[in-house]
Amino acid sequence: MKASSLLLSGGTIVTMNDAGDVIEDGAVLIVGDRIVDVGPAREVTARNDTSGARVLDARNKAVLPGLVDLHFHTAIGKGWSDHLPLWESLFNFWYPCIRALDEESAYWAALLSYLEAIKCGVTTVNDMYRKLGGLRRAAEEIGIRAVLSNDIADAEHELDTLDDAKEAHEQHHGAGDGRIEVYVGIEWLPLASEDLLRGARELADDLGTGIHIHLNESLSEVEHSKARFGRRPTEVAYDNGILGRNCIAAHCVWLSDTEIALMKATDTQISHNPSSNAKLGNGVARLPEMLAAGINVGLGHDAAESNNGCDLFGVMKFASLIHRATRVDASLQQAPEVLAMATRNGSKALQHETGHIAPGRKADVILVDLDSVMFTPLVPGNKAQLYSHLVYAANGSCVDTTIIDGDVVMEAREVRTVDEATVLRRSNEVFQEVLERMEAPSS
Repeated sequence: MKASSLLLSGGTIVTMNDAGDVIEDGAVLIVGDRIVDVGPAREVTARNDTSGARVLDARNKAVLPGLVDLHFHTAIGKGWSDHLPLWESLFNFWYPCIRALDEESAYWAALLSYLEAIKCGVTTVNDMYRKLGGLRRAAEEIGIRAVLSNDIADAEHELDTLDDAKEAHEQHHGAGDGRIEVYVGIEWLPLASEDLLRGARELADDLGTGIHIHLNESLSEVEHSKARFGRRPTEVAYDNGILGRNCIAAHCVWLSDTEIALMKATDTQISHNPSSNAKLGNGVARLPEMLAAGINVGLGHDAAESNNGCDLFGVMKFASLIHRATRVDASLQQAPEVLAMATRNGSKALQHETGHIAPGRKADVILVDLDSVMFTPLVPGNKAQLYSHLVYAANGSCVDTTIIDGDVVMEAREVRTVDEATVLRRSNEVFQEVLERMEAPSS
C-alpha cells in the first residue's frame, strides 16, 4: 500500500552514499515516491512534521537501497534442461521455449520472476525477454521497477525484430507512472548481422533509449565471431556503434585488453553475472581488470534456467568468492564494493535515481531483518561486520519489507500486490502448456 508519507524509524540505515554512512537508530522519511530526509531518528522527526506519516518500525532491521538486477531474464523453466553448456542450452531449450510463448504465458512467467525478485529485495530488473505486453502488465501489477527489452535477432531465428522493439517502446515506455522503460535488446552476435547491430543503434538513438546486449559470454561465442566477422564480439559491437553510455553489456567473460579499453572509452556499462557464468561453464570474467579500468559494473542473476533463483544476495557472495578463489587473492572484491555493485552501480548503469538512500532520490528501499542467525553476532556500530554479513551470510529470505517508488510492495515477507498462491499455481500450469507447444509439430 502507498502512504502519502512514510517514516522508517529506528533502523540501521546503510545509505550507500558517497561517504559510506551507516546510521544507527536512524530514520528515512519518504513522501510520495521520494526520500525527503535521512539521519538519526531524533533529528529527522525534529526537522519534519511526521504526524500524518505511516510509521514502519525498523528496529532490529537494516535499511538499504533496493537491489538492482542489471541482467535479468523473465523465466519459467527453473530446473529444466539445466545440465547443458550455454550453446546447447540455448538451442535445445531456451529458444524453443521463448518461441512457444504467448502474451498470457509471458505474463505469468514475468509475474513469477518478479515475485521472487521482490521477495529477495530486488526493486529494479533489467529484463530481456519476449511478449513485452505481458511483461509490462506483470510489472505494473506487482509494482516492480522494470527496464524491458525484446530479444532481437535476425529474422531467420524467429525471435523479435527491430519493428517489435519500436512498437514495444511506443506502447509501453513510461508505463507504471514511469517505472517501466523499454530498451532495444540484442540477443547476441551469433544471431545478429552487422546490419542488425547498426539498425539497433539507430533505433535506440531515434527513440532516445538504451541498448541491452549479451557480449563475450563464452569462448565459443568469441570463436564464432572471429570466424564470422574476423573480429572479437566487443570489437564488432564497437565498429557498429552498439557500445556507449546507454548500453548495458551482459556477461563480458572473455574480454581482451583491447575490448576492456573499448568498454572504458565508450563508457559502456557492464553486468557481471558470476553464478550464471559458472553454472554454464563459461568461465570467470576479468572483473578486477574491468574495475581497475574504471568501468561501471553492476550485478545480475541472468535467468532461472542458468541460476535457479533470483536471489541477488547469493550473486553478491559468489561475485566476491569466485574471484578470490581463481586469483588466489583474498583482498579482491571486499564486501562494501560488492554491495555497491548490487545497488549504486546498477542504478548508475540505468541512469536511475535509486541506488543509495539520500534526500531527493527515488524511494526504492528494503528492510533486512537483523534479528536472525544470519546476522548473529553483530556488534552495534561495527560497519565492517554488517557489510560482511550482508554479502557473505545473508540470503534473500532475510528481506522483510520491499518498498518501490514509495509503495510498500512487500511487508513482513508478504507481497501485497498479488496473490502468491495463485502466481505459483498458474506458473506451474503455464510452464506445462509451453512445454506442450514446444513439443507439438509446427503447422
